[in-house]
Amino acid sequence: MSRALAGTEICVFDAYGTLFDFNSAVARHRSAIGPEADALADLWRAKQIQYTWLRNGMGAYAKFWQVTGEALDHCLAAHRIADAGVREKLMSAYLALDPFAEVPAMLERLKRAGMRLAILSNGNPEMLEPMVKASGLADRFEAVLSVDEAKVFKPDPRVYRLVEQRCGVKPGSVCFLSSNCWDAHGAAHFGFATVWVNRGRTPDDNLPGKTVAEIDDLSQLPSLLGVS
Repeated sequence: MSRALAGTEICVFDAYGTLFDFNSAVARHRSAIGPEADALADLWRAKQIQYTWLRNGMGAYAKFWQVTGEALDHCLAAHRIADAGVREKLMSAYLALDPFAEVPAMLERLKRAGMRLAILSNGNPEMLEPMVKASGLADRFEAVLSVDEAKVFKPDPRVYRLVEQRCGVKPGSVCFLSSNCWDAHGAAHFGFATVWVNRGRTPDDNLPGKTVAEIDDLSQLPSLLGVS
């Protein structure tokens, strides 16, 4: 067990890119998109996150569903894809993204060991609830928390404070996991014991907040927590 995680009472996971593969939406409809599919997927995610930061700076919150659609519209225009059916397919797919391969078994191990589990996501409830239900993993989580309650996106501290408010735990007893380096740093700066799930093996963003561990995927989490 990692000494920094010895006091963990609850594991709180980011959703998109951490538990669920946002690229699975594009992968599912690759034939409809054509050769630009991978480039579109990368740009869609980049714009989606960029728009949340810009909206935070402007004080102009909107539900993540709207932001996701606005980001997709930019990407479709950039790649000169005018077929409205492609947009509809991709947005619908976002309501049933695939969990990463290791996620079901990892959650089952933690649940059997008595670990409390929750999600904290930029997604609004109307996006998160159908996705978690479609994955068959809904019963693993005691709470699915959305920034929509705070009306601001990560990494604003008001988002991370939702865990304390809704789950009744102090920041120091939370193990927070995100594949987004900036989110991991934001949560660590808030006071969570944070593990960066560096799926892409990318360089650190060097932001405020020190993470306690870095892993390639979530299959490594149970051993970090001392769960057999």
